[in-house]
Amino acid sequence: MSSMEQISRTSVQAKVFEFALLELIYSKRDSFQPLWTVDSWVKFLIWLSLNCGLSGDKDSLELFAKAMGSPLTSRMRKIFFERALEDLSLHVMADPAEAQVLIMPIAPAKKMNNNEIVQALQTIGLSDKVALSSAAWERYNSIVSIPWNVKSDI
Repeated sequence: MSSMEQISRTSVQAKVFEFALLELIYSKRDSFQPLWTVDSWVKFLIWLSLNCGLSGDKDSLELFAKAMGSPLTSRMRKIFFERALEDLSLHVMADPAEAQVLIMPIAPAKKMNNNEIVQALQTIGLSDKVALSSAAWERYNSIVSIPWNVKSDI
């Protein structure tokens, strides 16, 4: 096998893995309640490790975390806590480990209005977890930063 064939095979395998991982996260992330919490993320990781044949004990979970590695785990977490709302043309990044929820337009030239932002938050179930008053929001060019509620389970 030539090195070009090996590179091509490796590239295809990486793309298939990426596709399968994305689809798995997209299809399962809303299954782990309560949504938009660290608990939902941890439940997802435990479910994933159990489905990879590991037990739920502490040593197995630590082995799973180590085997996944930080770059892959970080990428998965980012996907887990992001939503693209095509109908509103908005992208939401809502990792509860971060201080704020970030909302940005999918299309760079789109202007976001407050009603669309509130609608996006309601659509994905964040309206009770963040400050809905635009007075609490910060705007940076085309990004809106919204603080989590203090009482929110983050």
